[in-house]
Amino acid sequence: MRVATFNLHAGVDGWGRPTSALEHAMSLQADVLICPETWRGDDGPDFFADLQARLSMTGLFVPLARAERVTTGHAGATWQPRLAHFTGEHGLYFTEHRTLSAAQQARRTQSHSVESGEWGLSLLTRYPVTAIRAQALGRLPRERVRRTVIIADLDVDGRPVTVLAIHGAHLSHGSFRQYRRVRAIADGIDPGRPLLLVGDFNSWRPPLRLFFPGWRTLARARTWPARRPHSQIDHILGRGPWRSTASFASDGGSDHLALCAELELD
Repeated sequence: MRVATFNLHAGVDGWGRPTSALEHAMSLQADVLICPETWRGDDGPDFFADLQARLSMTGLFVPLARAERVTTGHAGATWQPRLAHFTGEHGLYFTEHRTLSAAQQARRTQSHSVESGEWGLSLLTRYPVTAIRAQALGRLPRERVRRTVIIADLDVDGRPVTVLAIHGAHLSHGSFRQYRRVRAIADGIDPGRPLLLVGDFNSWRPPLRLFFPGWRTLARARTWPARRPHSQIDHILGRGPWRSTASFASDGGSDHLALCAELELD
């Protein structure tokens, strides 16, 4: 089975220019696909519906924030403004839990096209789904969005498998609190059932070894930042008799690379 995770960044870059992220996600030919930052517009594009229809997949989308998306941005050769992590980007605006700065309000007002919609996490699969649910992880004080974990029970060629999908907060924002809850959820699942924990963790592997002891890394590749990747913060972790036969990362226009693994069950 091929498992993939790809942060879509709502299909725009940090300047508000459309990217090919959605098309790249479709090209991955995954059997299980996790997409943090999936966009569902109120009156515009619905990435989750497109993925379901065009890939003949089933799954679940969980909205994590109301947002506004700019699609007519323009700028230089960089993927986003150089100080975007401090002053905010120009492509996505979140106002549900925090007021925009004066500079952000001015930029948003100058944008020619602003779409409203839901920004969230999605899990899709080609395998039969026997049960699927979302477990809320809450919102950390420094965050503009909520967090959740999607838990899907699948029938993989007659064998029960559970996949957990996640888009974690940054370590600096206190994601370890949420990872403790994810670990408790996983520990409550039948220990004889093979598990996968997949998504954008916004964390390097060494801290994750502390948060998730006994889990193995099934895909190794640098995934961030996409232009010159120096770190792996997207992961495919496994608990149980998993064997990884290959893994790779690929550029699809987002700020993260897509991460894929070819997996087998012993």
